[in-house]
Amino acid sequence: MERTTMDLWVGIFAALGAAAILGLAMKVGNLTSSSIGETYTVTAAFENVGSLKPKAPVKSAGVVVGRVDKIQFDPKTYEALVTLKVDKRYPFPKDTFASIYTAGLLGEQYIGLEAGGDESNLKNGDKIKHTQDAVVLEKMISQFLYNKASDTKPSESTDTK
Repeated sequence: MERTTMDLWVGIFAALGAAAILGLAMKVGNLTSSSIGETYTVTAAFENVGSLKPKAPVKSAGVVVGRVDKIQFDPKTYEALVTLKVDKRYPFPKDTFASIYTAGLLGEQYIGLEAGGDESNLKNGDKIKHTQDAVVLEKMISQFLYNKASDTKPSESTDTK
């Protein structure tokens, strides 16, 4: 009887541990439900989206106001076309600025919206014209190394006559 009770408790704790790991994995993967109600769809074109993924958050002032719906490559402009679903409770002006940011140490990327001052708001199907691409660490390092290499001057030889 005592052995059966101990086995039961071990099984309960193992099941709780597995459920906790599953919940954490869903939270990290942005698969948990959000409180976004009715939405309107807007698009934004970026030259480089980095590792932005569908279902990534769209934030403004640190508040999640929407989600990335899909990311497609436009063969005409050679840009990534990102479709955003923004909650209808949050209207944004037509001159809103969209940037791709990296959050935390894990490198989760999200889109940040900065509202402009236009009188008219974005509507379903509109395109955000002002965008800023994701910062790619490898590109920054190569630019830094290239600039350092071009700053070094060749050693001047001393001619003795």
